[in-house]
Amino acid sequence: MSGLYMLLGTLVALGVLVTIHEYGHFWVARRCGVKVLRFSIGFGTPLLRWHDRHGTEFVIAMIPLGGYVKMLDEREAPVAEQEQSQSFNGKTVGQRIAIVAAGPIANFALAFVLFWCLAMLGSQQVKPVVGEVVVGSLAEAAGLLSGQEIVSVDGQHVNGWADVNLQLIRRIGDSGTLQIEAQTAGNSAANTYSLTLDKWLYGAEEPNPIESMGIQPWRPQATAVVAQLDPEGPAQYAGLQLEDKIVAIDGLAVNEWQTVVNYVQARPDSKVQLRIERAGQVSEVNVLLAAQGAESQQRGYLGVGVAGGEWPPEMLREVRFGPIEAISAGAQRTWTMSALTLGSLKKMLFGELSVKNLSGPISIAKVAGASAESGLRSFLNFMAYLSISLGVLNLLPIPVLDGGHLLFYFAELVRGRPLSERVQAYGMQIGIALVVGVMLLAVFNDLARL
Repeated sequence: MSGLYMLLGTLVALGVLVTIHEYGHFWVARRCGVKVLRFSIGFGTPLLRWHDRHGTEFVIAMIPLGGYVKMLDEREAPVAEQEQSQSFNGKTVGQRIAIVAAGPIANFALAFVLFWCLAMLGSQQVKPVVGEVVVGSLAEAAGLLSGQEIVSVDGQHVNGWADVNLQLIRRIGDSGTLQIEAQTAGNSAANTYSLTLDKWLYGAEEPNPIESMGIQPWRPQATAVVAQLDPEGPAQYAGLQLEDKIVAIDGLAVNEWQTVVNYVQARPDSKVQLRIERAGQVSEVNVLLAAQGAESQQRGYLGVGVAGGEWPPEMLREVRFGPIEAISAGAQRTWTMSALTLGSLKKMLFGELSVKNLSGPISIAKVAGASAESGLRSFLNFMAYLSISLGVLNLLPIPVLDGGHLLFYFAELVRGRPLSERVQAYGMQIGIALVVGVMLLAVFNDLARL
């Protein structure tokens, strides 16, 4: 991935999301008659600044990792008597709640608009057809068969494997019954299969829901001809070269690439012997496989990529909506991802989902770069997900965040008077400690993944 894509993708994504978030606060504050002193995108030394006719200073600052809207407020500085009606703290508690909530709401609104656009742009998806069912797996116990197409998960219609994965992620850490509807080719009637979950993937560090079900998605056969080599991978160190054809592994004949994948992944930190064909000559190469993943779920790693096989047209599905239909699709996607984000945070809090799944700025930058390099649809999709994450996180009832301020204001609404300054100060200290702790954990996770 190009470093330029990573840099530009991160700057554009964060710039747009922060601007929309802060504009939500700004717009509602103006409508409530609050005087806005400064609207800043970024922190630190201003790179660009200007004023509007209302006297608000607009700033683009050097450090693009956030922003803020500074309002007239007697708690921060003395306010002239003639301007007291324009101060934030002088507004009703309902108005203050509206101003604070407007930032996260703006993020959800942006996500909806992006999902609406994506629904109209459309996408080509791979039909969720089962390739193989692993012996002894949950899928086999339920009766799922190779060649069947999954049409719904827990009553939610699915168009492709991404939809299937999304629905399965919602059940991580759960116990109970998972309902899957699948139909056989040529048969329009779907059968229902019940999979019994018992703290499924509870605390898993790198959950792979589809694989954990015992399902291998159908994919076109790819020949085991080396098209890519990890420069730091085991295959490179063993001397494999591009265009080498793997014809056997430990004496097992290889007719297609998936045979190699399955064999290698089951043998982390093991030595295997590859029989390769190079320029018409056959030779044997010994390779010490590496290991990837968490200790309890390690997989063997060879460090080889091959050219994918060509997908037959009947295995692909074009999903596109008109402008009106896309409104419903965009709203549903926004709701689903918001609920999933909040549910994942709850599961991390109760240990059902490992906190190692928490990502920080390094991971965000990598995904931003990869999505930007993949094209407009991928980048818009990433921005929508990130906007929802920003909205959900800011609504958490933690002092310092918007949700913490809302917590104080709702308490004021119930009590009829504000909480004491000492209580609010203690709350802020706790909030800062929590936020800093989570940020450090996220950065640690990022570094561990590197």
